[in-house]
Amino acid sequence: MFDPDQKSRGQFNKLQKRLRHAVGDAIADYNMIEEGDKVMVCLSGGKDSFTMLDILVNLQKTAPVSFELVAVNLDQKQPGFPEHVLPEYLQSIKVPYHIIEKDTYSVVKRVIPEGQTTCGLCSRLRRGTLYGYAEANGITKIALGHHRDDILETFFLNIFYGGKLKAMPPKLLSDDKKNIVIRPLAYCREKDISRFARLKNFPIIPCNLCGSQENLQRKAMKDMLNAWDRQFPGRLETIFTSLQNISPSQLADRRLFDFISLQRDATAIEAQDFSQFVDFDVLAL
Repeated sequence: MFDPDQKSRGQFNKLQKRLRHAVGDAIADYNMIEEGDKVMVCLSGGKDSFTMLDILVNLQKTAPVSFELVAVNLDQKQPGFPEHVLPEYLQSIKVPYHIIEKDTYSVVKRVIPEGQTTCGLCSRLRRGTLYGYAEANGITKIALGHHRDDILETFFLNIFYGGKLKAMPPKLLSDDKKNIVIRPLAYCREKDISRFARLKNFPIIPCNLCGSQENLQRKAMKDMLNAWDRQFPGRLETIFTSLQNISPSQLADRRLFDFISLQRDATAIEAQDFSQFVDFDVLAL
């Protein structure tokens, strides 16, 4: 239970308001949640998904549309996973929930050689299981807890290691066209989420499937962005804004802009040539 002094309460309220405002803006900008939606909040037990659920529960009370929330956790049968933590928490806040039990842990351990990163396969198995549950239970939106920093890290990962201008969109139609994924925290900063989670004292469950192994490439991107944030305040906000302000004709992707068919405008050329020989100051007299 969060029980701060008056000063801390004021700081907490300001932080909470900032996060709720950011989530509300993202939902509105991308039409993430509509009247009658049944939103599956994917709850991993980490700070991001706890924060997302907390904010969505509060926004649900004042939102201009009516929608359902159901928290869903995938129990991957990791050794030592505290199965009681999430049910107890969700019961305490009176949020409908479902725990999916599927042993993806054994699959990952069998397929991935010892010492290699398991995150890729683990996430694919997890995504497939959650998509299947959504289709079978009338879910209209799947909410994931990725935040602004995740989006920027993915953007630079794709540039530096994948040769693509690609990130995580705030709203996504799955490849099979059957599910819509939303990221309500898309405008939220990770440092705000981390502080909020500490103040709320969420029962965080660490991922021990891989011993909380680091994805070294993503860690490098995180370190780079954090350094920029310290040295150049506001830079990350500007970079994120650039993802929402794209000019295809100023890049080089022939699939997004028809460079081949570009033609000069003869009328514009004639007007430009004429202007070279006219003294507009004289005409003004």
